[in-house]
Amino acid sequence: MNDINMPPHRGGTATRTAYLGLFMALAILMGYVEAIIPVQMPVPGMKLGLPNLVIAAVLYLYSWKEAVIISALRVVVIGFLFGNMFSITYGLPGAVFSLLIMAVLKRTGIFSIIGVSAAGGTAHNIAQTAVAFLIVKGFPVRWYLPLLMIAGLLAGTLIGFADSLIIPRISPEAHAK
Repeated sequence: MNDINMPPHRGGTATRTAYLGLFMALAILMGYVEAIIPVQMPVPGMKLGLPNLVIAAVLYLYSWKEAVIISALRVVVIGFLFGNMFSITYGLPGAVFSLLIMAVLKRTGIFSIIGVSAAGGTAHNIAQTAVAFLIVKGFPVRWYLPLLMIAGLLAGTLIGFADSLIIPRISPEAHAK
């Protein structure tokens, strides 16, 4: 069978590497799109989480290992290209904690990708608030947490819903995992 017709999680090393490179580029592109969307959010640093469309898909199409690599690299690359060191400082713990929660929930098999993604969005904002609490002295960042948790839940749900439509089109057998 030709590697081009194989789902992205199948095939040889070269096929997997090529697909993962494409997913990495797509995650960066989503970060760029998110950076140029002029949406005013009520809390500083709040975003839609568009790159997480790619990260959740990689988690379901491959494994947590590939998702960790792509997630960490995309935070660093997006931070250098469209942000600053603070965006990396806040983004990396959020990405790691989010992915940890999503990987654990996915492994249980209890939750759909929508539930997994919703929990990941919430976890991301919890981790970022914890980092802000440690960095920003004298400012009550903890008051942002309820709003950020709601926003993470809503954004994560939307991302999960979109991935529930996308993943079966990329790889029908990955949807059954």
